[in-house]
Amino acid sequence: MSLSVIADLTLKRLLFIIISIFINIEGMKKNKRFSGILVKCNDKVLLCKRSNDNTLPGIWSIPGGGIEDGESPEEAARREFYEETNIKVDGNLDLVGFIDRYNKDGTYLKGFMYVYSLEVDEEIYPDLENAVDGGEHSECGYFGIDEIPMDKKNDEFYKIIVKNLQ
Repeated sequence: MSLSVIADLTLKRLLFIIISIFINIEGMKKNKRFSGILVKCNDKVLLCKRSNDNTLPGIWSIPGGGIEDGESPEEAARREFYEETNIKVDGNLDLVGFIDRYNKDGTYLKGFMYVYSLEVDEEIYPDLENAVDGGEHSECGYFGIDEIPMDKKNDEFYKIIVKNLQ
């Protein structure tokens, strides 16, 4: 690993620590924190469509969910990914961004999500049928930059996806 890669990883970890401290100091702990994993394989990303009987019905997103007490954002991302896909993530995760999370109708900010990236050599497919929380999604698929099934091309999540595909 080159010195520049090590320095970049160290800066990312430091930024994460500073942001976490700032958020706790500013009293944001009352807002929920979420964590999820964006899987990238070659020039595509894995997205899952939220099922109709869950929050954000019909919205394409990444496997993820709430951070439990005593759990780090990265631990939560790994746990939530497993619970929703039945796939254990052992690889290195990179923190690639943050997304504001709103209530169902978008009227108030309820928290934010840590977005981690996992790069894989071969596509991995969620086992929604056998995953503990697999029912949160109705389908999953891989999408290239021109295929991303989102209407809001200017929101932060879309920008994070595009940045990771370029």
